[in-house]
Amino acid sequence: MELNTNNQLTLLMDLLDEHHSDCCGSVSEYQQITRLVKSLMQNSSITDQQLHTLLPEIYHYGKNGESSRDIEAHITANNKQLAAWIDAIHQTNLN
Repeated sequence: MELNTNNQLTLLMDLLDEHHSDCCGSVSEYQQITRLVKSLMQNSSITDQQLHTLLPEIYHYGKNGESSRDIEAHITANNKQLAAWIDAIHQTNLN
């Protein structure tokens, strides 16, 4: 089953929210984040400029998380960005 754009954004928001609220994650979650973001960056139906600006940052977060030796520290270091990304995706996804 292929996910539509809203499904992808919701899943991405859920993954980021879990990292933000629980300060934990897994390599497979980071891999899923990078796959989702890569797909979203290639999606021409996304017109929100703020989201276009944030997607590369989120992709970078996911890629760095995949190879992080201390996932908790990686999440903590990006905690403010996580909150901003979640908020931006939430606003985009509801509109």
